[in-house]
Amino acid sequence: MLSVIIIIKTEYSNAVNVSDDFEQYGISQMPETRYFDQYSELSAPSNTVVVYPILTQTAYEWNSIHDFYTRNCDACITVKIDKEYDPIYSTGANSFRILEFLGYDVIDDVSIDKDPNILKKYNTVILLHSEFVTQNEFFAITNHPNVIYLYPGALNSKVKINYEDQTMTLERGPSFPQSEIKNGFDWIYDNSDISENNTCDNWTFEMIYHGYMLNCTPEYLIQDSEELLKEIKRLSEL
Repeated sequence: MLSVIIIIKTEYSNAVNVSDDFEQYGISQMPETRYFDQYSELSAPSNTVVVYPILTQTAYEWNSIHDFYTRNCDACITVKIDKEYDPIYSTGANSFRILEFLGYDVIDDVSIDKDPNILKKYNTVILLHSEFVTQNEFFAITNHPNVIYLYPGALNSKVKINYEDQTMTLERGPSFPQSEIKNGFDWIYDNSDISENNTCDNWTFEMIYHGYMLNCTPEYLIQDSEELLKEIKRLSEL
């Protein structure tokens, strides 16, 4: 059994109050708990879906495609697709947990690849760090009328799924197979260059032809920003 000791500082004691630290630790492990009291105000609007980037999760596993990009694995172009969601920083874990808690619908890359028309059911599509996507998924997303790009680097690398052996293969991406390639789809709205901006001091959503792009990586911001969640909800309802 886990025991928690809370030390209360008084004018007669030099003890440290650790209750706030414990609360912050809890939020860091379960960021959605920060928004229990604001659930009604921040809850998901109807017909809005979050795309869980299961292909990006797979690509960032050990000995996977990201290791090929970083030259740590020369043969890691074809890899087994993860079967379960395991949110990590590279997928946008905090945003996924918070948005799911707030009632947003969730689908994933594989669902869209199999049935690109599935996105037509929704008024708004929210992307996390969807760096690795298929051609079908890219077409479905870029032709949807209202997409919120919550993380930089989305739609950056093209992969192909083999459903017989449940693998995905990198087909085209930055410097692959030719060094001059910057984006696997030659997409002019690629914003991978701002991926390192994770402080989000002056965050804003910039309008593009079919939606909005956040100008930073909100993995830490979203843990403690009602304003960001309110803006996501507002843009979803446009």
